[in-house]
Amino acid sequence: MHFTSERRLDDGVLEREFILGEIPGTLWTPESATPAPLILMAHNNGLPKSEPRLVARARRTTAYGYAVASIDATECGDRPRSAAGEQARADLRRAMQAGEPVDDIFESFVGPLVENAVPEWRTTLDALLALPEIGGPVGYSGWTAVGIRLAAVEPRIAAAGLFAGGYVPRVQREEARQVTVPLLFLLQWDDEGNPRQRALDLFDAFGSKEKTLHANLGGHTGTPWFELEDGNRFFARHLR
Repeated sequence: MHFTSERRLDDGVLEREFILGEIPGTLWTPESATPAPLILMAHNNGLPKSEPRLVARARRTTAYGYAVASIDATECGDRPRSAAGEQARADLRRAMQAGEPVDDIFESFVGPLVENAVPEWRTTLDALLALPEIGGPVGYSGWTAVGIRLAAVEPRIAAAGLFAGGYVPRVQREEARQVTVPLLFLLQWDDEGNPRQRALDLFDAFGSKEKTLHANLGGHTGTPWFELEDGNRFFARHLR
């Protein structure tokens, strides 16, 4: 892991950009004399790590004493796009404009994103936990499809906060039964791109003995900011 820049923000948080092989990432760490618990933060469906809502969430979470890391996974942010991925994006735009079904296109697009993203998150986790300012345990927050696979295969994930918005491939809907860590699931009740019943069925499928569903009125990007505070209390119960 090579840090390419760093700056101390007004709230005392240290923000550092890094490169790990071909993986670009950002790490936010609090001012602390002891190693901080780590939260991996991914934006739904692979939007860039620089997306303003993700950055705001990361900085606010770090203020609670957590180290927070985000990466640009394969085909996200400024990373190269494959011909297949670009074709899927074009097919998706065309189908949505025509009012045609889009599930199969999402399946062909999001499925490979998840398959490629999870190994990169695990590699990043290895490098982050080797830093002296970061300790365990580890939480995950954000993109549901990646979170399901990561929680199912990565034993170092101790708790997960997932956003119901965004397409979840069929494989991950089945893998949800293997997720047993404490879970907080956020649902926007009027999300135009995420059928409500599908999200409720997914919540029911999770194998966790402790799982909580928070549903709020509003569309895809309308998650209330107080949910971030509730999320930090959720992580405090399981990462400290």
